[in-house]
Order: sequence, then C-alpha cells, then structure tokens
Amino acid sequence: MSATASPSSSRAAAHGHASRVARFLATRAGLSLITLWLLSLIVFAGGQLLPGDIGRAVLGPLADARAVAALNHQLGADRPLLTQYVDWIAHVVRGDMGLSYAYREPVAPFIADALAHSAKLGFLAFIVVVPLGIAGGVGAAMHAGRWLDRAISIAGLSATVVPEFVSSIVLILVFGVWLRWLPIEASYAPDASVFEQLRHLVLPVLPLVFVFFGYIARMARAGTVEALDADYTRTAILKGLPRHVVIWRHVLRNALLPTVTVAATQLGYMIGGLVVVETLFHYPGIGSLIYNAAKAKDFPMLEAGVLTIGVVYTLANLAADAVHVLLDPRLRVRNGE
Repeated sequence: MSATASPSSSRAAAHGHASRVARFLATRAGLSLITLWLLSLIVFAGGQLLPGDIGRAVLGPLADARAVAALNHQLGADRPLLTQYVDWIAHVVRGDMGLSYAYREPVAPFIADALAHSAKLGFLAFIVVVPLGIAGGVGAAMHAGRWLDRAISIAGLSATVVPEFVSSIVLILVFGVWLRWLPIEASYAPDASVFEQLRHLVLPVLPLVFVFFGYIARMARAGTVEALDADYTRTAILKGLPRHVVIWRHVLRNALLPTVTVAATQLGYMIGGLVVVETLFHYPGIGSLIYNAAKAKDFPMLEAGVLTIGVVYTLANLAADAVHVLLDPRLRVRNGE
C-alpha cells in the first residue's frame, strides 16, 4: 500500500492550515482594535490634562477673556469631556481628524505629509541596520568566544544603551560642527536631488542604527548559536555537505526567523518613535509634529498624531505576526490547535 497522501487530502490539509492562519491573524487584528480604542482613550485624556487654556494658547496671552471664552465655545472645548471624546472618535473612525487649532486647516494633510517624511527616515534606517545587525550577529556566532564575538557584542551593547539624544548631539558636534562633513539639519529643499536628500538624512539615521544594531545583532547571534548546536545541523555535516551549504540552507534559515520578525516590529518605532531625533535635527516628521502640537495645545493635531503612531505600531506588529506564522510551520500548527 502506498503511504503517499491523496491530492484531495493534501488540499484539505492545506485548506485547514490556511483557515487556522486566518483565524490566528483575525484574533490578533481584533485585539489590535481593542488596543487602539484604549489608546484613543489615553490620548484624549492625556490631551485634556495638558496645562493651559486652548483659547488662550491660540489667541495669545494678551487676548481678551471674552474672546478666549468665545473661541473655546466655538471649538467645543467647553463641552463635557465625554461628549468631546465621542464626537472626536466618531469623526476619526470616519476618516475626519478635525481642524487644527493652530493652523485652522484640516489635520489629515499635515499628518499624511509628516508620516511620509518619518517613513522615509525610518525605512532608510531599517534597510541599513537590519542587514548590518544580522551580519554582525551571524559573524559573532560563527566566532563564538573569540575576539570578534566579544568586539561585536560589546560594541552593540554599548551603542544600544546610549540614549538617542546623546548620540545625536555627539554626531552633530563631530560631523556637523567640527568636521563640517554633513549638514546638521535634516530639512532639505523640495526639489533636492536624491543624493542631497540622503546627505541630509545621514546624521538622523545613524543614532537609530546605533540603537537597533546591538538588539538585532544579539537576536541573530542567539539564533545562530542555537541553530549551530541543533541536531539537524549535525546531521547535515555528517552527510558531508559543504560548510557554506550547511550554513545557508540549515543554519540561517532557522536562526534568522525570530530576528526577521523582531526587526519587523521595530519598523513601527523607526517610523513613529522619532520625536527626539526629528526635533534635534529639525526634521518635519510626525514626531516633531506631535511635539509642536503639544506645545501649542493643538489637541486635534496632537491626538491624531499619537493615534496615527499607534496605528503604525499595530500594523507593524500584525505584519511581524503574519511573517512569523507564515514562515514557521510549527507556529501555524500550534496556533491552530
């Protein structure tokens, strides 16, 4: 009797795997929606706790009290907080982020433009640090216990623990002020060439590379060391396969899966968590936009910006979950049980 499965049973098994993956991702998506709703509550409450008066912040400290009260009434800032929240979240769900108090224009175009700038900066840092971190981690694992391993590990750990504002200031002083090799501001003209844009983005990218290199390198090193000691690696070596084939087909394929998924989750931070870097380098990203909105008590801009960052984080985590569950059959089966 043949032990091979029939085509119908193979299709049924594939359909079962696909349905389990879909249920797993749907569950994660539902939990993400709950997280975003809780974030909206926190964002709205946090905006209301900021000191100062909205009308006074818009009109200035010398404005007449009656004009301030009239503006607060016009903006709806004198309504009950629950009414304000329900009205705000209902408009956000429909895609209406409201009007900026500071600019008196719709918030959405400002958010979209700032998010595009942050995405450019974050993606550039991502495509630099991920290959660099993986190469460093794999190189350290291949020379475990030797000087190269210690050098990469110490350098990565040292770079990770240094805050971004410290490394940013040092880079500005060294490469922007003393050596004058690079511009200290990341802003560039709208018609700047690709080379000129990259030249302005080098300094803001480097602090992000420093922070995430050590983290990704440690993940890659741990996965590679574990894969090198695994039974399937020993079996491949005993079969007489060349060393580079063993490393490429057996070690890296299994070692880098956790690293890839963790790196995908970091993409959310690289896009939405750049407040310090964008502020120091005067880069018009969403982090800088949120910081300026908080100073001006521009609640619609502030709340829309923070909620947008939450959406970016959520999508990055969902993408990481999807990559992990699709690439790791063990996880597919485990989540389907």
